[in-house]
Amino acid sequence: MTEKTSPILVLGASGATGRLLVNNLLEHEQFVRVIVRSSKKMPDELLANGRLTVIRGNLLDLSDTELAEVVAGCRCIASCLGHNLTLRGIFGPPHRLVTEAVRRVCQVARANPQKTPIRLILMNTVANRNRDLPEPVSMKDRIVISLLRRFVPPHADNEKAAEFLRVKIGQSDEVIEWVAVRPDTLIDESTVSHYSLHPSPTRGAIFDPGSTSRINVAHFMASLIMDDEAWGKWRGRMPVIYNLIPQES
Repeated sequence: MTEKTSPILVLGASGATGRLLVNNLLEHEQFVRVIVRSSKKMPDELLANGRLTVIRGNLLDLSDTELAEVVAGCRCIASCLGHNLTLRGIFGPPHRLVTEAVRRVCQVARANPQKTPIRLILMNTVANRNRDLPEPVSMKDRIVISLLRRFVPPHADNEKAAEFLRVKIGQSDEVIEWVAVRPDTLIDESTVSHYSLHPSPTRGAIFDPGSTSRINVAHFMASLIMDDEAWGKWRGRMPVIYNLIPQES
């Protein structure tokens, strides 16, 4: 297990999955930093936790010096950033929210290297193919995904963010190690349930989708942060996470 004293920076902490990740980490007595424009969406019990440090502001508006101060000393950066599912959130700026956030935290981390590599975990999507592997995609799925890439900015943003890590950071960077977590259709559940992990999708993202609860995504991301064995298994990869459907009796 990794040391608890070094903080973890969570981006998108006020979102549906980000709040669950922060709660999981605090329950395991981890020190957590978050950057949020407003803390109104965060439960009072989280805000009252002495292990949580809240930086109020917009990550993309922070100067390099300010962001470097936030990242300093962190052993892990976990991004649960995403676009709001409204017309303005989907089609309005910033169109590259996730990509630009990942690029900037990597930039300041590289400018201020630590003794051990910083771990970066990106919450991504199963509709994004890992181009390091021969992942088959049906023609029907391929057509729809190409349309999403062209006409729905958040999908292109997710793809570009993962490509930045895969191509620009790569597998042998001395400062940053990464994992891109790919859930399928996100659903809300109150408790962690059984889930499965795969190097690549086992079903079609568009025409044969599965489901993944946000609390299971948060649980897996927390495991990557705290469990060195889990990190070693998935480092530099893009694991797919599905809820396991109970067998009918």
